[in-house]
Amino acid sequence: MPPKSPITPSASSILIWLRRNLFSTWYNCLLTVISLWIIYLGGQGLFLWMFSQAQWTVLQANLRLFFVGRFPLDQIWRVWLIVLLVSAVTSLTAGVIQWNRTVPISVGILTAIGLSVAPLVGGQRPELIWVAAIGSVALFNLLGGPWLKAHLSPRLISRGLPSVWFLTVFMILWLLMGGLGLSAIGTNVWQGLLLTVLTAVVSIALSFPIGVLLALGRRSSLPVIRTLCILYIEVIRGLPLIGVLFIAGVMLPLVLPSQVQLDAVLRAICGLTLFSAAYLAENVRGGLQSIPQGQMEAAKALGLNPVLVLSLVVLPQALRSVIPTIVGQFIGLFKDTSLLSIIGLVELTGISRSVLSQPRFIGRHGEVYLFIGLLYWLFCYLMSLGSRRLERQLGVK
Repeated sequence: MPPKSPITPSASSILIWLRRNLFSTWYNCLLTVISLWIIYLGGQGLFLWMFSQAQWTVLQANLRLFFVGRFPLDQIWRVWLIVLLVSAVTSLTAGVIQWNRTVPISVGILTAIGLSVAPLVGGQRPELIWVAAIGSVALFNLLGGPWLKAHLSPRLISRGLPSVWFLTVFMILWLLMGGLGLSAIGTNVWQGLLLTVLTAVVSIALSFPIGVLLALGRRSSLPVIRTLCILYIEVIRGLPLIGVLFIAGVMLPLVLPSQVQLDAVLRAICGLTLFSAAYLAENVRGGLQSIPQGQMEAAKALGLNPVLVLSLVVLPQALRSVIPTIVGQFIGLFKDTSLLSIIGLVELTGISRSVLSQPRFIGRHGEVYLFIGLLYWLFCYLMSLGSRRLERQLGVK
């Protein structure tokens, strides 16, 4: 009997995976070799440029501009505190709702990377302290979440977490805008990644309920409501986003009462919200149409009134079935915030243009746009990752 191959189980599993996914047939072998050759040709030039020609000092010198723009330097602790609050609440929610051993390990690795990279990009002791505090709080909440879930009643958790998030939103607005003991900061200094994330998050939070109401209104049996909703959706969907942003920036002050004054950031958020809500309504309408009529009739036969039928039977199933589409819409909205620079707001793309206009860094387009591209990809990938986890948790196939 010939001796067995000394291949370890892990190496054997890798070979099996390669054979099944990359070299299963002769044409798959050919496609794999051609793809690897194309990746090699593209990657070779990119790596050569990254490590021999690129000048990364443009990022190190303007890192604060990319993230917070002209936010007052003596008030920068507010932004750090906001990041700390968001990471604390997010990690607490993740630890309580779904325990995953890989998440604390990932947070620990990211914290170590942040502490090692901060001095290289000009970070000093305050930045190191903030990074260490954010990572420590997130790690503590992730590890302590299962203990809270085991010792607190489900009713208290289901009511407490939304309250914590609600309170956090108000604290973020207070830290950003000031008042009640803090000096006021105008929205004209909200720039860079701070403005991109803020406009995207607020627009997503506002467009979701509006889109659901529009979808329900389009299926309403009342002709007036149905006609108005259809008219709004079709008109907005027929306009480009840049047109909606210009209308929100120029026309909105004309239709609002003179006592109501909206600055440029709020008008841009209104434009993004109105535009995204129209598309979201159609996505939700697709989910509503997928619910069989028999379920509604069965719910009514059990004695549920129309509001309970909609809120307990129809809407949860409809939203569950269109989660990938809704998240895709939100990802698109996040990327659409790059158009805000066209109407004068200095978000991430706008701050890149101002950095490239500095005499020292003229012509450094590759480094700057690669950096902001990675930032956009990171946030979009995190949204996609959260969507996939939610789909698995809800059993969406």
